[in-house]
Amino acid sequence: MKEISVTSSFIVYDNLKELSAEIQDLMNQAVEIRKKAYAPYSQFRVGAALLLDNGKIVLGSNQENAAYPSGLCAERVAIFYAGSVYPEAKILKMAITAASDTNKTTAPIPPCGSCRQSIAEYEIKQETPIEIYFMGEIGEVYQSASLKNLLPFMFDKKFL
Repeated sequence: MKEISVTSSFIVYDNLKELSAEIQDLMNQAVEIRKKAYAPYSQFRVGAALLLDNGKIVLGSNQENAAYPSGLCAERVAIFYAGSVYPEAKILKMAITAASDTNKTTAPIPPCGSCRQSIAEYEIKQETPIEIYFMGEIGEVYQSASLKNLLPFMFDKKFL
């Protein structure tokens, strides 16, 4: 028997103003699209903005459905749109923000497990890391150098 240790490392910014102008803009676009989320059941709105290597920015917001789990998270809305419209483009950076209609969201909100798996698929496909920034409505912003940092034991095509 042996024990292994897996660690994750993040850069933590106190607020948006500490980010570069490029990432502030990306996160601000995520904030704006978050406001357009369709979240009548959870009242929890998420926005995602992707910066592609062709210079395009792709946005997504969560879209809920009364027939759970037929809705889709903001990250997957954006990733799948980017994959269908710009199939050859690489995702360089992703900004994610979440806010509740019922209380102030001050903790950084990372992608859910399904979104992590979807991001992993694209990170592996493009053979380059996707830099991920995530925050709540206000407060700290976490930066992860890649999805592998958030999901160290990824399931991918090599297992099939």
